[in-house]
Amino acid sequence: MDLDFSDEQEMLRETVRGVCEKHAPLSVVREVEDDPIGYPESFWTQLADLGLLDLSAMSMLDAVVMYEEFGRALAPSPHFVSSVLSRGAIEGGGTGDQRAHWLPKIASGEIVCTPAWLEPGGGFGARGVQLRAEADGDGFVLTGAKRHVRFAQAADTLLVLARADDDVDIFLVDRGAPGLTHTQQMTIASDAQYRVDFDRTPSTRLGAAGSGWDTWNAAMYDGVILLAAYAMGGAQHAHDITVQYAKDRHQFDKPLGSFQALAHYLADAKCAVDGGRTLVWEAACARDSGGDVERLAPMAKLFATQTFRDVTAMAQQVFGGVGFTVEYDIQLYFRRAKVLQIDWWDTRYLEELVATAVLDA
Repeated sequence: MDLDFSDEQEMLRETVRGVCEKHAPLSVVREVEDDPIGYPESFWTQLADLGLLDLSAMSMLDAVVMYEEFGRALAPSPHFVSSVLSRGAIEGGGTGDQRAHWLPKIASGEIVCTPAWLEPGGGFGARGVQLRAEADGDGFVLTGAKRHVRFAQAADTLLVLARADDDVDIFLVDRGAPGLTHTQQMTIASDAQYRVDFDRTPSTRLGAAGSGWDTWNAAMYDGVILLAAYAMGGAQHAHDITVQYAKDRHQFDKPLGSFQALAHYLADAKCAVDGGRTLVWEAACARDSGGDVERLAPMAKLFATQTFRDVTAMAQQVFGGVGFTVEYDIQLYFRRAKVLQIDWWDTRYLEELVATAVLDA
């Protein structure tokens, strides 16, 4: 594994960092908290203009570079749900006509597509998908409820996992379809999540019958590598601002960082951050080389999100009481770290995936 990034990748990093600083600084992150749309339109437009919504020309390591910068900035956008997960599912499981129709629109930013996967009372596995799909003429109608649907109010299309007979399939639903009800959910990350209810809502099946779960699972393995990169970008920046605070803040006429206990906390955190980034890069390189990521991808997400959570919790202790106030940036990272840890695949599900991969080796 070559740990030296290419000139092109370093240029990509600088470009993404610059776009985030200009169009989605932390002041904007604060403005869109609990906003129904959840992201600034100018940021999304700029990503589209730069071709950053089209991952087809990127390696996984390129995408990791980009997602580290997204995490560093806590960039609010539907990039992950639309350009990563939805694109991955359509590319992996759609028919030729469906790929030709949807993928260019996602890549250009013409549409936002978001998955509707998790259900009330359901888990992360296939058995958690119980929303019903019934044949109706040339299409299907969906009945049931989904929760934690990101950017549902802004999305043009929903990518819905549903059960047709005994199989899990994926269905595409237009935002304006009848029978849809959106209810915003409030989270500690203050991001745009929704409960979506379906009442005989018309839809179109993606790809072949019975292929939905395998298609979704494959897209998720790619997705968790990028979520891990996002977590490590956030952890690195949280560590950076905490180190700076420990240098600037004085107690008993000495900087906080001169106290051994705090210095050791910062040193331990730096070791974890550097180790986590290396694990994410290893998973990305394995994906690019056609290697097996069934162990590395969940390991990366498991370790990276735990590190993000631990580093921001440590940072709160270094900042003290002021770290919990809204005026300080560290609380933005602390709150998002916890949500990312339990999001998509949570700790227990990731541990089960890693254990299965290790025991079956």
